Amino acid sequence: MIYLDYAATTPVDKRVLDAMMPYFRESYGNPSSVHRYGQKAEDAVDQAREKVAAVLHCTPGEVIFTSCGTESDNLAIRGAAMARRKATNGKWILTSKAEHHAVSKTAEQLEKEHGFLLEWLDVDEHGAVSPDDLSIAICDDTALVSVMYANNEIGTINQIPELVAIAKSEDILFHTDAVQAAAYLDVNVEKLGVDLLSLGGHKFYGPKGVGALYIRKGTALLPHMTGGGQEFNLRAGTHNVPYIVGFAEALHLAAQEREVRTAHVRPLRDQVIGRVLEDISDSKLTGHPEHRLPNHASFVFKNVDGNLLLQLLDDAGFACSSGSACKTGNPEPSEVITSLGHARDWALGSLRVTLGVDSTPAHVDQFLKALPGLVERTRSLNKR
Repeated sequence: MIYLDYAATTPVDKRVLDAMMPYFRESYGNPSSVHRYGQKAEDAVDQAREKVAAVLHCTPGEVIFTSCGTESDNLAIRGAAMARRKATNGKWILTSKAEHHAVSKTAEQLEKEHGFLLEWLDVDEHGAVSPDDLSIAICDDTALVSVMYANNEIGTINQIPELVAIAKSEDILFHTDAVQAAAYLDVNVEKLGVDLLSLGGHKFYGPKGVGALYIRKGTALLPHMTGGGQEFNLRAGTHNVPYIVGFAEALHLAAQEREVRTAHVRPLRDQVIGRVLEDISDSKLTGHPEHRLPNHASFVFKNVDGNLLLQLLDDAGFACSSGSACKTGNPEPSEVITSLGHARDWALGSLRVTLGVDSTPAHVDQFLKALPGLVERTRSLNKR
């Protein structure tokens, strides 16, 4: 099998695994315990927090460890919206249909169950939120804006600093889902200007089941998991020490090796985009042609069943995705793809090809030789 689905998840880097291993059996204490075992575990968590803070350019006290990017999004949006309403009576949440469901579904629940008002921000033909549209949507009662840094389905990078500046001019909190972005983009929160930023470890060669949330000092948040006083009373639960250690090491390596990793995947991505558009009829690139993640290529094909195409690709030895991994098996078009304005006969035929550190030119060549025939086969099967 040739793996071309690094946006869904990545293999754990051996260096990350090596950093994690001692905390499964040797230094297995609970960080909340007073004895030496606990103290050693607590020290590991503290060091991990400092390592993450160094990458984010924030203080360690502004880093909260969670179970994944989805939980980080939930804590940020639900926690900030609840706290903001209590403090200022803000009730509007602004986000877009191009967001990950961890954001959009949370916003919808807040509207349906908790009395908030939700406004969907428009996106352009590339899936980006424009500063002008955000400026128009903001009102006196806006509590929170959430716009992702880079889109997981189509790779488009949003103009986060420009969007933040508009929100800040109105004293409105700004959250960004940086789960997909952190593998290749700078997550310096001082440059971005955000109040809240979500991360997930398995997108940059760390373990699954661990994430983090940056919370700018002074930002009030209502905790959504109560119990012990872990994570500054914002996220109760026993610390997953080995995974937290692995998360921090993976993020550190992603920042340290960003330029090298980008230089490796970008030409392979450009080859995929160029050849697919040239060799396959009725094909379109989704996402921005330039302002996109360096490892990310995504397309729609007219009159193609995206899920059937994935099955044929899998049978041929290629692991890819149709939009978000979370949508695999869903017969309906992705909301992200339809938000771009594609009709159903195009939107159902989405394909996402994402590259990583183990991708090679030979892998890409094999994929590009196989794909045109598989697309045509899918179209012929659709006609039956």
